[in-house]
Amino acid sequence: MRYQIELFFTALGFFTRLPIPGWVPWSTERLNHAARYFPLVGWVVGAIGATSYFALVTVLPPSLAVILSMAVTIRATGAFHEDGWADACDGLGGGWDKTQVLTIMKDSRIGSYGTVGMLLLLLAKAAALFELGAQSALDVALALLVAHPLSRLASTSLIHLLPYVREDETAKSKPLARRLNGAELLIAASFGLLPLLLLAPLEAVCALAASALATAWAARMFLRRLGGYTGDLLGATQQVSELACYLGILIAWNFT
Repeated sequence: MRYQIELFFTALGFFTRLPIPGWVPWSTERLNHAARYFPLVGWVVGAIGATSYFALVTVLPPSLAVILSMAVTIRATGAFHEDGWADACDGLGGGWDKTQVLTIMKDSRIGSYGTVGMLLLLLAKAAALFELGAQSALDVALALLVAHPLSRLASTSLIHLLPYVREDETAKSKPLARRLNGAELLIAASFGLLPLLLLAPLEAVCALAASALATAWAARMFLRRLGGYTGDLLGATQQVSELACYLGILIAWNFT
């Protein structure tokens, strides 16, 4: 049990800026095995976002509460996944072949594709959350609690299904480049899917379907353009599937 707790804190320390206990040892091997708990990290981030939104909406208009709660979660994660999305937009938008795409994504500077992609994604997420909060603040909180674990399960699924394409041993995500075994995948799926029980049945089905479609689309593109995934592409997948989850819930509302 202690080893499992250490793996969770390893994942939490890697994907967020939250402090973890000093007694948790660090190694690339532990990070390799911590992939099973990536969706559980989403529980923590989703809870931070939901709590922030509830606190802010009591004193501010809902639109500002949405934006500021997003800022809180971005601060908590260090914009880890948003950075991956921006790099993916630059690389896939500006690169013509695999080598060029990987080189562009490695560049720490942000280009026009990354800037536009980041702006549109943040606007889309803010607009979706604002619409979700039109009837009740609880709807926003539930969406956050579901979308963050589910979207991290989407990224984890790519680790299991696709090959890692960077040959640079110093790449930050290189330790994650290992397929999960059956037990690890089951743990990740459990933490990623369990929060769907917070939603109404149709909302849960639409959220899951939208996230799965976004993940399948991303996987197909990554395979076609690069032959696999990189750390930046995992972050991009998390961002796209998070937005897809919000959109899925809104689509369910249209049917009801």
